[in-house]
Amino acid sequence: MTEAARVAAAAAAAEAYPRIVAALIRVTSDWTLAEDCAQEALATALTRWPGEGVPGNPGGWLMTVARNRALDVLRRATIERRKLRELAALRASAEDSEDGEGFEETGGGEEGDPMDDRLRLIFTCCHPALSPEARVALTLRTICAVPTADIARGFLVSESTMTRRLTRAKTKIAEAGIPYRAPAGAALEERLPGVLAVLYLLFTQGYNPGGEPAFAEEAIRLGRLLARLMPAQPEAAALLALFLLQHSRRAVRRDAAGNLVPLERQDRTRWDHLAIHEATDILSGLGHVGPYALQARIAACHATAPSVEGTDWRRIAACYDDLVRLLPSPVVELNRAVAHGYAFGPRAGLALLAGLRAGGALKDYPLLVAAEADLTARAGDRERAAVLFREAAARTDGEAERRALLERAAEL
Repeated sequence: MTEAARVAAAAAAAEAYPRIVAALIRVTSDWTLAEDCAQEALATALTRWPGEGVPGNPGGWLMTVARNRALDVLRRATIERRKLRELAALRASAEDSEDGEGFEETGGGEEGDPMDDRLRLIFTCCHPALSPEARVALTLRTICAVPTADIARGFLVSESTMTRRLTRAKTKIAEAGIPYRAPAGAALEERLPGVLAVLYLLFTQGYNPGGEPAFAEEAIRLGRLLARLMPAQPEAAALLALFLLQHSRRAVRRDAAGNLVPLERQDRTRWDHLAIHEATDILSGLGHVGPYALQARIAACHATAPSVEGTDWRRIAACYDDLVRLLPSPVVELNRAVAHGYAFGPRAGLALLAGLRAGGALKDYPLLVAAEADLTARAGDRERAAVLFREAAARTDGEAERRALLERAAEL
């Protein structure tokens, strides 16, 4: 395959795959058929494009091939004529696709319904009737076309186990009659946080030290799609900004040996400054204070500071004060304590941590002990800090995190 064909195939897959799958699911109500036909279209492209050349509209070409494959399957299975007529109607939107014409960006729904098919698919995959883990896995498989084996590896289960989970999720959608649509009005306001939470979990699955990096990339791609499809929802844009800011440090979060590199030791010149600039542009246009917007502004303070010492910690502490009111949780309280420790002195942070410890919600949480160790070291008690770092290392499950914590203890 020529490099041009490979690049075109990859770009077309990323852009067109969710549109194709969503359109075919809407018409056939068969998730597996839609995914199989979309995958076959991509395989056909990889076979034909090197010799025939890349079509002017790769996405439309893929839609045509996938639609025709679905028609063949449905004819052979003698599915009711109504579905065949509806599926054939897709021909009008792709009839000139091989010449680069006729394929529209927005998928059609019922007559008079302007809702994009991809948006319907996102909300269906993220339906609250499914477990959070199933929502993330189904989103990866159906919208992002991530192979089941890769999803299984990210969740630390076998491929057969993940296949069964995906099958159960699709079966539940069918048996429970979960509607293939995005809600409107007040219902949209209620459901959107759940969709954003799934994308956040997907990003975290790839961003964590032991995670699957490709998952973070897929979360960013879906974040872009959601922000584009829902421009009136500021939290969707804020979540995209948060992803970009966090992911901007991906190249320097580990050293050559795979060890975690703490923020204060990272080479900031190697951060992705284009991503940081894009994110800060998004935030500058948001006159909105929501949980993701606050987290993104905190991340922006870190991303735009010249050093840890030069970070605007008081602004970060103020953002955490607001965040803990909007999204009260022990983990947010922990981050707030650390921010106050840097903004107002380590003893201020330790006082907040003491209250958090007394509450007991995070009594076995290694990051609580690590935060106490860091603030204790900054307060001057190096011996006690070393003991706490070793305690945090003993509690953590991740090998990279354990090595980093033991290294801090050894330094003290």
